[in-house]
Amino acid sequence: MHTNRYTFIYAIVLSVITAVLLAFASEGLRPAQEANIALDKKTSILRSVRIASTDRKVLEQTYAERVKELVVNSKGEEISDVRASDIVLKDELEKPVEQRRLPLYVFTGDDSKKRYIVPMSGVGLWGPIWGYVSIEEDFNTVYGAFFDHKSETPGLGAEIAEKPFQEQFQGKKIMGSDNNFVSVHVMKKAAKSELGPEHRVDGISGGTITSNGTDKMIRDWLEPYLGWFGKMKGN
Repeated sequence: MHTNRYTFIYAIVLSVITAVLLAFASEGLRPAQEANIALDKKTSILRSVRIASTDRKVLEQTYAERVKELVVNSKGEEISDVRASDIVLKDELEKPVEQRRLPLYVFTGDDSKKRYIVPMSGVGLWGPIWGYVSIEEDFNTVYGAFFDHKSETPGLGAEIAEKPFQEQFQGKKIMGSDNNFVSVHVMKKAAKSELGPEHRVDGISGGTITSNGTDKMIRDWLEPYLGWFGKMKGN
């Protein structure tokens, strides 16, 4: 029969060995985990320009050949000392607008037209939400949008991740007739507003807080890019 001392030592040795093995496994799997995270981000960016492929090779090749990564600021200047992939959106949102580093992804399609993809992050009912909105070469018309979430309610706020909600954004306008920023607003279908249909999409029934969070996220993230958009247009 084993003594208490033997049992205690045995438990310690077993715990140490298990911890070492787990540490080695974690380190060994880290490159694969980081590659999967990077691919998920690339996939989301491409979905905002209506590319819905699930083939890893196709996605990697399409992104490498057609997407250019930039970082700009609210003055319309390019920033060269940081990569777009290294920027944490939540951290930038906490800074004054003039200090933010703004990632921007430029996609060139088969038609040679460019679409400018703005990443964004915000807060829904139960946690973080995020997405990408692509803008046409006129820097006004939305080409596509993709949104996702961490823990919104299935059938309610989680609907922001579904195609019917996202496809509403196609063709909407972010600028008003006098060249002022209006954004695209997520609103209840029956809500009274002076906004024309080109500036609004239907919110999610039963998902008011998530809809409001998405509306705020879009407005908060599109506006800082206006300096760069205007510079590209020559305005």
